[in-house]
Amino acid sequence: MGLEKLDKALLQEIKELEESGTAKGEEMVIKKVIKPRNNKGPRYLLKGHGDQEFIKMNANSYLGLSLREDLLKAEEKGAANFGVGPGAVRFISGTYTPHVELEEKLAKFHDREAGMIFSSAYVTSLGVIYPLTTGDTILISDELNHNCIINAMRLSKPAGKAIYNHNDMADLEEKVKQSIGQAKRALVVTDGIFSMRGDNAPLDEMVKICKKYDKEFKEGIISIVDDSHGVGAFGETGRGTEEYTGTKVDILIGTLGKAFGVNGGYVVSSSEVIRYLRESAPTYIYSNPITVGECEAAKRALDILQSNEGSQILAHLNEMTKYFENGLKKAGYETIAGDHPVVPLMVRDTKKTRELVNYLTENGILATGLNYPVVPKGDEEIRFQISAAHTKEDIDYVLNVLENY
Repeated sequence: MGLEKLDKALLQEIKELEESGTAKGEEMVIKKVIKPRNNKGPRYLLKGHGDQEFIKMNANSYLGLSLREDLLKAEEKGAANFGVGPGAVRFISGTYTPHVELEEKLAKFHDREAGMIFSSAYVTSLGVIYPLTTGDTILISDELNHNCIINAMRLSKPAGKAIYNHNDMADLEEKVKQSIGQAKRALVVTDGIFSMRGDNAPLDEMVKICKKYDKEFKEGIISIVDDSHGVGAFGETGRGTEEYTGTKVDILIGTLGKAFGVNGGYVVSSSEVIRYLRESAPTYIYSNPITVGECEAAKRALDILQSNEGSQILAHLNEMTKYFENGLKKAGYETIAGDHPVVPLMVRDTKKTRELVNYLTENGILATGLNYPVVPKGDEEIRFQISAAHTKEDIDYVLNVLENY
């Protein structure tokens, strides 16, 4: 009885992770945030590092909105009016006016009939793919899709699964043709932005393939994109990979926890799809929604993005992204060129990646090293993420540290 045997087995697994270099290790704890000052973006103090200030080059807050006074006040107002938590799941008594208003605002932002919010983007993908997958469904997925899509496919019980080579539309078409006659429905799923590399899915080509073979499936081919890293940070007006590629998929999954700087996930689609998901998505039905305060902050973030100020923020984000990317190249580093603020520094070696991350940390820079199995062997990298909160002085400092290395 007790945990003795289980503890021993788990400790052995942890040891194997550490020996292979794939363990996440002890988490850094942020003990204080210093707001922007003197041509510097935000700085962070970490537990165990005294008064050393750190630049975050690994945050998803692409628009740099999370510390804005107007978002803070919006969240405080929501909490003051409705409380700090919803107190129930949506279908019992956990739906408040700001939840509905935010869903309507997101649907309008993406030019869709309806939307619904979840507690996170991860559970949104689970809550969309799982209930839409029947025993007469084929799932077709990009090989580099996020873990949330992979696990959604594992939980589902489809008639079959197919994985196509990364962004290879000829291979996708071949997988679709092989699926004809195997099921009534096909779901083609992809990330919009692939978060490890910063490259985007060619959604325009993907949608054309889905339309081309739609008649071959009784219940159609449904295109689904999780654009959590794209929405708010990509495209001329921040509407993500759809805007960048000039197309629309059938079902769009997004997040409020990255570019918008708040918390939660969402999906937008036809009113029929959303109505069905409200009745069938377990991660929606059995889990509390985000707080009313978070809804109010997210609504404010959407308003900012759609204003003249939002256009200026996006322009600065794009400028800083290109400035950093060009600086890496000048310093002799390999990167993957692109317009998204994820800028990978390709190291292609696990040991060297770990050494460079440690060097950056010693110099007050937080960056994420990605090794196998998170990325394929030979693709080891350091993922830098640019934010609109970064200044030119911030980027210059990071580039100077990298040049000295």
